Amino acid sequence: MIQLDRRALLAGLPLLAVAPSALAAPSGARPGPFLLGADISWIPQDEADGATYFAGGQQRDILAILGDAGFNAIKLRVFVDPANGYSRSRTVNPWCGKDQTVAMAKRIKAAGMHLTVSFHYSDDWADPQKQVKPAVWKDLPFDGLVKAVGDHTRDVLSALNQAGAPADMVVIGNEITFGLLWPDGRVPLPVPTGNPNTDAVHLNVPDAGGFDKLAALLSAGLDASRQVAPKAKTSLHNHLGRHWPIVQHWTDSLLARGVRFDAAGFSCYQQAVEGDWARTFAGFTQRYPDHGFYAAEYSSRKRHVNDLVHDAPGQRGWGTFIWEPTRHQEAVFDQDGHNAGEGPRPNLLSQGINAAEAPGANAAPQPHPKQRRHGGRYDANALLDVYRGMARDYGLRKT
Repeated sequence: MIQLDRRALLAGLPLLAVAPSALAAPSGARPGPFLLGADISWIPQDEADGATYFAGGQQRDILAILGDAGFNAIKLRVFVDPANGYSRSRTVNPWCGKDQTVAMAKRIKAAGMHLTVSFHYSDDWADPQKQVKPAVWKDLPFDGLVKAVGDHTRDVLSALNQAGAPADMVVIGNEITFGLLWPDGRVPLPVPTGNPNTDAVHLNVPDAGGFDKLAALLSAGLDASRQVAPKAKTSLHNHLGRHWPIVQHWTDSLLARGVRFDAAGFSCYQQAVEGDWARTFAGFTQRYPDHGFYAAEYSSRKRHVNDLVHDAPGQRGWGTFIWEPTRHQEAVFDQDGHNAGEGPRPNLLSQGINAAEAPGANAAPQPHPKQRRHGGRYDANALLDVYRGMARDYGLRKT
């Protein structure tokens, strides 16, 4: 049983024996401009379906539209062999494979934008509900898995380098709160007991042994990134941005095992109670002075999430990446006079669960959805003006 005392946190006192020293000079400040980013990995396949993008009635390249609104960073996901899963409908030059990622990265760099590459280490979606091994890795012993992670990471990043489109930040694993490459790299779900809004919160962690293997897998990817792309920042992705006790336990467990990374990304779709995201950001900033953080995924409450990250003390909030803003949830584009996404999602868990916040510890992989086409005309809507305002207020643009 681990006890996390919020009063000690606020006072800057050590909470666990493995906590990093608070005496060292912080080095986690953002390394450049605030990243006003978006994950737009769907764009190439939507364009292949005939999608066109308009702003002010004029058709333009999607990157030009986003750039004019203040976006300065793009995140792309990459799978090991998406022809076996994510891109079943296109097995030659599959979507979100290495070659497609390189092609899109070249467009991003030509637009003068920061590039983040997110490794899923799977052939299909890797998330809190499922972290399925790539088909070609499924029978490997554990040491073979460790080597495969490093080799795949080096291969993709080397291809980006050779194309003149090097990554600026690398994310090792997608939403790996409960590990990756299950069952080898799976970690137990800490069970919170008590009220997360009281001074003390308990985590019942039945077995932390899985963190040893997770640390080895992550270190293989992180080491490969530093070898091939030494100028790129490295990061890890926890999907529970709303849950500080779990984030703290997860981060402490990895740091105690020598996992070295520059920043942590958090998914920020829902909260249990108002203030959860702010609590995690404040706790992370205080406890890990040598690490930055960013919002790796979000959709609704755009200004609120960005302000929380941007205003973190010591410029420790590096930026945000809205997830697929052209046609997901509260999209910044309309089709036929209607929002191109499904609309905003509830802010609080009590108002309805968002699939992005599914606990996932015991969930079985879901059948692959039928492929849909997303061609047609997309018109930028008023939500894009929110980003123009943020870019101005954050000093990223003059008007």
